[in-house]
Amino acid sequence: MLDRDLAILYGVETRVLKQAVNRNLDRFPVDFMFQLNQREFQNWRSQSVISKSDRMGLRWRPFVFTEQGVAMLSSVLNSKRAVQVNIQIMRTFTKLRKWIAGHDGLRKKIEAMERKYDHQFSAVFETIKQLLDDKQKPVRRIGFLRG
Repeated sequence: MLDRDLAILYGVETRVLKQAVNRNLDRFPVDFMFQLNQREFQNWRSQSVISKSDRMGLRWRPFVFTEQGVAMLSSVLNSKRAVQVNIQIMRTFTKLRKWIAGHDGLRKKIEAMERKYDHQFSAVFETIKQLLDDKQKPVRRIGFLRG
């Protein structure tokens, strides 16, 4: 997950999240978090549709967090919201892992795609997570309530 997306979830500015990480770099080894290199950053920027107000956040290369990095982030951003968001993210990772484990053929295809398409696959992975989350949201009734 990108630093800016996690900052939104945790209710902090991206710069605050990055400052917290930079102050605790020893908690984020390479398999927990990495920063896009300049080439990856340029490719990512050119593929993103960005509003003018969003461009301010794109001056610096983003941090990218793995599942373990997201878990560690909640200890760095020590607030009630950070803990609650982290719990929901971990539940989503767990659901996805269980779902994929139950579909062995699909799991193998996804892993093959991940190896083949590397960074392009992250968008597909994110969509799968969103689909899983949508099933958990209560359906909102439409219309007038009689009181």
